[in-house]
Amino acid sequence: MTTSPAFVSNPTVEVTELSKWFGQKVAVSNLSCSFGPGITGLLGPNGAGKTTLLRMLAGLTQPSRGQLTVLDTDPRRDVMVFQKVGLVPEDDAVYEFLTGRQYVEYGAQLAGVRNPAQAATHAIGAVGMDDAAGRRIEGYSKGMRQRIKVAGALVNDPEILYLDEPLNGADPLQRVRLIELFHSLANEGRTLIVSSHVLAEVEKMATRIIAMVDGRLAAAGDPSAIRAAFTDIPYRVRIDADTPRKLGSALLNHSVIRSVEVLDDILHVQTRDLGDLGRLLPTLARDLDVRLTMVQPEDLSLESVFRYLVHGK
Repeated sequence: MTTSPAFVSNPTVEVTELSKWFGQKVAVSNLSCSFGPGITGLLGPNGAGKTTLLRMLAGLTQPSRGQLTVLDTDPRRDVMVFQKVGLVPEDDAVYEFLTGRQYVEYGAQLAGVRNPAQAATHAIGAVGMDDAAGRRIEGYSKGMRQRIKVAGALVNDPEILYLDEPLNGADPLQRVRLIELFHSLANEGRTLIVSSHVLAEVEKMATRIIAMVDGRLAAAGDPSAIRAAFTDIPYRVRIDADTPRKLGSALLNHSVIRSVEVLDDILHVQTRDLGDLGRLLPTLARDLDVRLTMVQPEDLSLESVFRYLVHGK
């Protein structure tokens, strides 16, 4: 039996026909999918419903309709499940008059952690904020605020982490360290759901994507599988060769090729099947005595997949 890529075999979070509306505005519409251990990227344009979904999963917003379970429990009936959940909100929701350590310890106390001070020390160390933990948050940079929010989400040692734009404001080195931290947490078997508009960073983190457009599920799976689903859109491939026009003319004689273009001595082709093209090129180059120096698909990135999802081209 074929399983939809919107669902995983060992779910920790499940939503079934979930909807949320605010007056006449529909933010999430009839969404069904599930999440499990590892990192899932939650993608969509502004207004797609990503933040609303995360807020429902975190118990901050009640669904208008549908079912939601977290660790096999309905969180609307058993709020204790949220002791096993951490949230990094997109909003700068911190108490600026507290020090970083006080903020994280306060979160530990709210979550019922047995030793808040020890848990706070561990979480602060995980995000590299030891030196600044004694300073008030009002003096933090945006990147430091972001890291202390991540520490606050980790302080209860959660099984599930909801991360809404978790890298906002972080400098390049901080971003690398946070991504490494998220990978480490995923490797421990935790469930991370990451929403971010920086697609290159999502691509570094997530092995699975849930894409939303206009509050609905638009696609699910790994980026290459989602790209392959666009059967009406040919793949674009860049080919560097010593005689690109000669190779391009020969390629036009093969049915696998949809179009050929040479720009600045670089050959760009469109093909319906990357595998067929990959098998054709070595033989053709040998027969024509053409030297190939690069063959690179141009639209397999998550950014390209996202563009096709939103704009269809």
